[in-house]
Amino acid sequence: MRVARLEGFARPLLSGERVALNLLSRLSGVATLTHEFSERIKGPRLYDTRKTTPLLRVLERYAVKVGGGQNHRFNLAGHVLIKDNHLRLGGGVYACVKAARKKYGQREFIEVEVENFKQASEALRAGADILLVDNANPRTFRAILQLVRGKMQVETSGGLTLSNIRKYAHLAVDRFSSGSLTHSAPALDFSIELYPR
Repeated sequence: MRVARLEGFARPLLSGERVALNLLSRLSGVATLTHEFSERIKGPRLYDTRKTTPLLRVLERYAVKVGGGQNHRFNLAGHVLIKDNHLRLGGGVYACVKAARKKYGQREFIEVEVENFKQASEALRAGADILLVDNANPRTFRAILQLVRGKMQVETSGGLTLSNIRKYAHLAVDRFSSGSLTHSAPALDFSIELYPR
């Protein structure tokens, strides 16, 4: 299938051929994988992560949007996201969320990564805005959803694949995030064929 037609002198076309094909292959792979994930969850709830190729973040995030996904925060200044390392160094879920809320008040929304029901309970008590449930099995995940229903948003991440995402798709999840959209997307195969005029 032809995706584009180029006209020009052979030398510049051949000089830029490999860079153009590499970018087209890479970004088309990201968009295609994102589309496949989006089809399985039936809705605009799929988000990328910051696990992008150095110097290609803007382009890969655009490819995610083209594929039907959404963009998570672009960098660390995007919003407060408290992850496992912060929790270990900062005294746990409750202490970290309380400290972030004290510093930022209501002007920033606070997202916290949790792995179990106890951590989710602490996040709810401390006033987090979004739970990032990481690598929880479906049973634990359902219990967490029951706990926080309507009180905060829930995002799931960690280990989501095309083969297992349907287990979570029917649950009341606000957001799915997957680094695999950008770090594991297979490149699509493109070639440039030159013909003399």
